[in-house]
Parts: sequence; C-alpha cells; structure tokens
Amino acid sequence: MASSNSDSSRPVTHSELDNLVADLRNLITRKELDAVPEIKALRERMDAGLESVRASAVQAAHDAARQARDAARAADDYAHDEPWRVAGAALAVGALIGFLLGRR
Repeated sequence: MASSNSDSSRPVTHSELDNLVADLRNLITRKELDAVPEIKALRERMDAGLESVRASAVQAAHDAARQARDAARAADDYAHDEPWRVAGAALAVGALIGFLLGRR
C-alpha cells in the first residue's frame, strides 16, 4: 500500500480507527486460530484496551461539554454584568466588518 507524506501526517479519523479495529477483530476471531493460546490472550487484551479507549473518549466528551457550558455561563454572566461593554464591543466589531466590506 503506497502512501504519500501528506497521508502519513494526516490524523486518523474515527471511521478509519473503527475500520482498523473491525479488521483486527475479524482477523483474530477466525475459528482456525482458536487452537492458538496466544490468540485468546490477544483477544482479551484487545477487548480491555477497547473498553479503556471508549471510557476515555466518553470522559473527554463529558469534560469538553462541561467546559463549553462553563464558558457559555461565564460569557452570559459577563454580558449581564457589563452590558455596555458588550454592546460597545459588538458595535466595534460591526463597524470593522462594515468598513472591510465597504472597501471591496
């Protein structure tokens, strides 16, 4: 399988990882490999590793959601505490965008 440098630096997507895991699982669950004791140990390690990765991914998603809620709450609190500053900043951004669009 040939690969360019840009492919090797590209991050692995979720679907690619799922495909890789499915391929590995299909390979090691083949019936003719049941007689090999190392395959059973490999299956168990793979299952434990997958469960660990799933748990980490779920925890990371929960942490990101909590941080987003905290940031939104902080922005909302600031907007309520300093409404004139927020209005002034929005006016400045709007004026800048209008100026930039007017130059086209």
